Amino acid sequence: MRQWLRYKSAWLLGVSLLLALVLSSCAFPGLTTTSATLPQVSQQPTKTELPPIRFPRDEGAHNDLTEWWYYTGHMQATDVAGKQHTYGFELVFFQALRSNLPAVYPAHFAISDITRREFHYDQQRITQFAASPSDGLSTQGINTHVGDWSVQGLNGKDHLVASMQNYAIDLNLTGLKAPTLHNGNGLITYGLGGFSYYYSRTRMQVAGTLLDHNQSLKVTGTAWMDHQWGNFLTLGGGGWDWYSIQLNNKTEIMLYFIRDASGKTISTYIGYTDTDGKAYMLPEQSLKSTVLAKWTSPTTGITYPSGWRIDVQDPRLQTTLTIKPLLKNQELVVKNSTGNTYWEGAVSIDGQHKGQPVAGEGYVELTGYTK
Repeated sequence: MRQWLRYKSAWLLGVSLLLALVLSSCAFPGLTTTSATLPQVSQQPTKTELPPIRFPRDEGAHNDLTEWWYYTGHMQATDVAGKQHTYGFELVFFQALRSNLPAVYPAHFAISDITRREFHYDQQRITQFAASPSDGLSTQGINTHVGDWSVQGLNGKDHLVASMQNYAIDLNLTGLKAPTLHNGNGLITYGLGGFSYYYSRTRMQVAGTLLDHNQSLKVTGTAWMDHQWGNFLTLGGGGWDWYSIQLNNKTEIMLYFIRDASGKTISTYIGYTDTDGKAYMLPEQSLKSTVLAKWTSPTTGITYPSGWRIDVQDPRLQTTLTIKPLLKNQELVVKNSTGNTYWEGAVSIDGQHKGQPVAGEGYVELTGYTK
């Protein structure tokens, strides 16, 4: 009995220490969002002895320090009265493994109700011993649950379930293109910080149901999915701006800017996926970004950029885009799960692509902004 009590005390202490680290935004920003790792990358694919990404085995969980599956998207519906509804959504699952301590699984769910001009979100976190992650040996795909929220999927066919007060989703997502491997081979390394595998499904078809204030609606739309994992720990300071852009000419762009603690941009990434699903990494000097407006949160007092002009001039991508939030307030204060505050929201896009008018939709994530 005493032996068991000593073990239990040590276990509880370990859990407490782990949760304290997880809830510290400066200790594990890698738990905050997909783009939390957003490392500085070279303009050439990383040369490494690590095994390459293989599908479907790498869709599921791994025995690495940090991992997440991150979904954002836009949906439309028509109710029984013929009224049109438009929504954005975010659903993300994190997994953190540390030594022989219980695994920590935070999750965030958000709905941008564009029709009502309202933003709602919820958070969950569970702590338990890991359920035998595959470490890339399984072909069973994704099967992750946090409370009654879940994602299951295989070969780019994913099923998402989540609910909160007044909203619930039950969605089927189907990848319309092959996964985009970032940095050329889907592997990003940053020295002593570790390594990260990173791929995106840049265009997924959405179909399913949304429960909106007890009204069940059939929804359709388009989603973006990020999956990132590896033995990495990123430490605090600075932040990033991350953009997923889906244009109506069937191309996609992923951008991010990393800032150091002084606010200086220290790394820029530009990924472009063409109509055939071929992915390109473009030189950072081809990109110019201008902030068009700002917004100050009435909840936290934090001021965020709130509108952008993006100009990319490269032989493979010549585009000028104006990006605007569909709602000003899409801020998540998630101290009880990942211990941080960030802005992530649905945006509209219009501009020109190779001299032709273009429009689109996307998501923007803003972290590291303080009062």
